[in-house]
Amino acid sequence: MVTQLLADAPGGQLSRQLIELLVAFGLSSAIGLERQFRGKSAGLRTQTIVGTASALLFLVSKYGFADILYNDNISLDPSRIAAQIVSGVGFLGAGLIITRRGAIRGLTTAAAVWETAAIGMAAGSGLLVLATVVTALHFVIVFVYTPIGRYIDNRAHHERTYAITYYDGRGVLRDLIASCTANAWTIRSPTILDTDHSATEPAVTVTVTLDGRNVAAAPNTIAAIDGLIRIDLSDEDDEE
Repeated sequence: MVTQLLADAPGGQLSRQLIELLVAFGLSSAIGLERQFRGKSAGLRTQTIVGTASALLFLVSKYGFADILYNDNISLDPSRIAAQIVSGVGFLGAGLIITRRGAIRGLTTAAAVWETAAIGMAAGSGLLVLATVVTALHFVIVFVYTPIGRYIDNRAHHERTYAITYYDGRGVLRDLIASCTANAWTIRSPTILDTDHSATEPAVTVTVTLDGRNVAAAPNTIAAIDGLIRIDLSDEDDEE
């Protein structure tokens, strides 16, 4: 049975095709495991499906029309399927961003899905070394570039927008301004998002934009203010 399949495969390439498909499966699974361990929305299953399916589609592009290519009147462009993969995965990545309810988050996860598709396409096209190298570079980006980015953030002049929820009537806003002033952070565009008067103690949610050095450390500093309930990034790239 296996011998017959090998014989029937275009150019006797079935074993090569299986190797390329399995390489795509293994490499995309590695990226999926990294995403899964870090608690991201597109984890092991999503990344593996995208990478393996991309490899399969590329294999179809390469070998799926061999039975009609011998006809002189037929001309095919195998790159058309590759282009459609890029477009389709682009929509998938956009969905990962849009589902964050307006906040610009999930960019790295969306990029990882697109990257997994590219790795699957490379493996499916037979570029196994390139597929492996890009997988290795993914882990360099995640585990080396992430702390470098945080180091730069802590020392560069940036701005961050935070959503801050606190109990009303405790002078939290006054203490917040004092804390930011002590750390040389400029407060811009304070906006009240919500006021909850239904609870025993009313709570207010405001957004503030902090401008200055090491504003990434603001949550740890502001969290010490008495009466503060929570502080969240309101509009920040998901760099992990």
